[in-house]
Amino acid sequence: MEKPFILHMLTAARHVSPFDVNMACDAGYDVTVPYTNVGLDDVASLTQDAIFSRGPKGARRTGIYIGGRDIGVAADMLQAARKAMVPPFEVSVFTDPSGAFTTAAALVACVERQLRKGHGASLEGQNVLVLGGTGPVGAVAAVLAAQSGAAVTIASRKLEHARAVADDLRARYGVSTTPAQSVADAPKASLVAEPTVILACGAPGVQLLGKSDLEAARRLLVVADVNAVPPAGVEGVGAMDDGVPIGSGSGKALGVGALAVGNVKYQTERSMLEDMRASDKALYLDFRDALVSARKHAS
Repeated sequence: MEKPFILHMLTAARHVSPFDVNMACDAGYDVTVPYTNVGLDDVASLTQDAIFSRGPKGARRTGIYIGGRDIGVAADMLQAARKAMVPPFEVSVFTDPSGAFTTAAALVACVERQLRKGHGASLEGQNVLVLGGTGPVGAVAAVLAAQSGAAVTIASRKLEHARAVADDLRARYGVSTTPAQSVADAPKASLVAEPTVILACGAPGVQLLGKSDLEAARRLLVVADVNAVPPAGVEGVGAMDDGVPIGSGSGKALGVGALAVGNVKYQTERSMLEDMRASDKALYLDFRDALVSARKHAS
């Protein structure tokens, strides 16, 4: 009798995401086990408890999923789990805190698709503005865009927060981003005048850009919004939009809505969990792997 597929789900938060539990079961895991309030110092012992009990063959049918909310903590947990492996006792590990890695990857892949289809362009050389750039999705999207050759500005209502995130991303991932302030309920003409791509990664139900703001976006090619809760993060971008023309100062901007991004995110997370389950060797998956997967689903 074959041993069941087990996924140990670690999070520093008070609970494991029900979304991620559902995804794991849909991807074919027979058993999902949550571990909450996990600290970085706990990861090595939990990992070694998981790898030694089933033998090398059973280890291939065992996985670790790392959630939480802080992308830096999740990345550190991934590295701690990897260092704790003792080959041939080695299991796959996938980290996706708050779904930020797969959501950001899907967001970037959807934008790349519209740049390619609508403008014959790529992210390389684009001027990208990330609104809500200090949150987990915005920060990861900023890294992916910068690694794809874009000049990236991270905007936040508090400039010091944008600076702190820019410094952390430079130290952790070696990418250069520019911090900027986006003042709530104030005109954003100067902020949106130069970007060719705008990524709206704000909190649900918060409008970041109105139609009057977009009138000042004289170079805009693509604007994407991950907020599915009314009002839209970008006025005029519908949740289902996927390359729909929107009014802007450039006259050629295409909109990408939250549900279009969400469809690619769903496929990306599920396929990565399936890849873990199917692999005969240990995989260590983060947002860079998520972008590779998302590009396939967005093509």
